[in-house]
Amino acid sequence: MNLHALRLFHTVATSGSVTRASELLNISQPAITAQIKKFEKELQLLLLKPLGRGVALTDAGEELALLAKRLFAVEQQIEQFAHNYRSGTTGSIRLAATYLPAHFLIPTWIAKFKQQYEQVEMMINTTNSSGALNQLLNVEVDIAIYGGIAETYPDTILTEELFQDELWFVVAPNHKYANQQVSLSEMMKEPFVMREEGSSTRERLLSLCRTYHSAVPAISLQFNGLHEAITAVIAGYGANFVSSLVVREYVNRGELSRVYVEGIQLKNTIAICTRKNEPLSASTNNLIQMIRQNPYNKPFL
Repeated sequence: MNLHALRLFHTVATSGSVTRASELLNISQPAITAQIKKFEKELQLLLLKPLGRGVALTDAGEELALLAKRLFAVEQQIEQFAHNYRSGTTGSIRLAATYLPAHFLIPTWIAKFKQQYEQVEMMINTTNSSGALNQLLNVEVDIAIYGGIAETYPDTILTEELFQDELWFVVAPNHKYANQQVSLSEMMKEPFVMREEGSSTRERLLSLCRTYHSAVPAISLQFNGLHEAITAVIAGYGANFVSSLVVREYVNRGELSRVYVEGIQLKNTIAICTRKNEPLSASTNNLIQMIRQNPYNKPFL
């Protein structure tokens, strides 16, 4: 079927005359008339009939005009979809995040992003550091937001550091080391409440012990969630080694206290990870750009 001729017919049907269609399309009236006559022969249907000095739709023309209206409405929807997808106002983003950014950064980022890009679907997986990178490597997600050690990633991963926060030792306010300065060896004699194996802060603590040839602490309680681990320490058991983003408010309210370990000042890297040499969708690029502009809430750092 000649879609160009159908478009000419559609314009005549919606505008009401060949003359008006000629003006809208900037095509001569004889050319339009000739194209529609060829189209009628192709379909073996009479679509237009004379009416005074103009034309009117036949019964078949009325029916075809409705179908053409639907067809070209869908065409407009496709064009709008393509425009929106190119600009990032529609689409989907699959994101993996470690616990720290997932609970303390991403909710604010996503709220700001959705205010501007409401039609973009967001799928967020919260996992530990190794899980986030594995999902990215296995093409299960588009980007990973990583909070952990500044390390060497696989060659296929591109990493962009957003900022760094401090790692703190914390205990309950009535603990003997609360607000005290102690040695690393003394600190490591305390029982620790930590997250599961694969957690970046847990691995960082063990790495710290290896670096300073210190005994490894007893991890007496282990939780899959950081909130549960923090709650146990607040309740008075053990110590935790954790990002300041997580516990700063607890410390400010007096529910937790810091322990200052001699010679230890460690930072935690918050980074965006993507796959190298792989183009990102416009919606994903829009999210990354928004995160760059609003990486953290300044009062908390």
